[in-house]
Amino acid sequence: MPSANPKTKKNGNGELVTALQALGFQRIADELDDLMARATRQRWSAVQLLEYVAKLELQERGRRSVARRLARSRLGRFKPMADFDWDWPKQIERGAVERVLGLSFMERNENVVLVANQGLGKTMIAKNIAHQAVLAGQSALFVSASDLLLDLSKQDTARALERRIRHYCTAHVLVVDELGYLSYDNHAADLLFQIVTRRYERRPVVLTTNLAFAEWNGVFPNAACATALIDRLTHHAQIIRIEGTSYRRREAEQAQQQRSQGQRDRRRRK
Repeated sequence: MPSANPKTKKNGNGELVTALQALGFQRIADELDDLMARATRQRWSAVQLLEYVAKLELQERGRRSVARRLARSRLGRFKPMADFDWDWPKQIERGAVERVLGLSFMERNENVVLVANQGLGKTMIAKNIAHQAVLAGQSALFVSASDLLLDLSKQDTARALERRIRHYCTAHVLVVDELGYLSYDNHAADLLFQIVTRRYERRPVVLTTNLAFAEWNGVFPNAACATALIDRLTHHAQIIRIEGTSYRRREAEQAQQQRSQGQRDRRRRK
């Protein structure tokens, strides 16, 4: 059990702090001295004090809940949409992106498919969608297609596989990133089909890919379920295509130009 704040103990509230901590009211325990001083100064009634305490605790529990969902989402670090350069892609439907960021697709259990070449921000958008879902009180899970299929493929019993499938079907939003960069066998295609089928019209999938659907035969060569997989993903789905050249290539070129300019400036000074 956490020890009581020494300062609060000196003021005679040590037992109260300990009780608050035991009840899980950590923020109230931490701010007890300031809270009591404020209540005395403003001459709060017992009801006013309890209302404030309840409000403070609800805020703290909401914050902790968001923090837990973010940790479970496995989003990692990502840039916010405020940093997205809308003018860089040659083609992007900004309104469609902003609508999915508003989570309207979740109300209708629609999937979202982001189709773009590497370096155009599709993963950034997908992570921001998941982040918005978490902030809205929903659960989200982000996983690359390769990690998802590797995890499912390595399960050595039917029970273990079922447990992992349920894991990927539980989150309100499942983001499957970067489908199309690797090829998979028929078994992997069947596993992904199971995930998509179980979530179909129940909970949405947000998927990013660098390939048009006509090219998916290269991802799942000879897989009998490839057509059915595409059908389940795209039925009741918002498909957003982004065209252009890579942000990362532009940033690398800009960095190289800056280095070259710096070298020229140093030579001139010599």
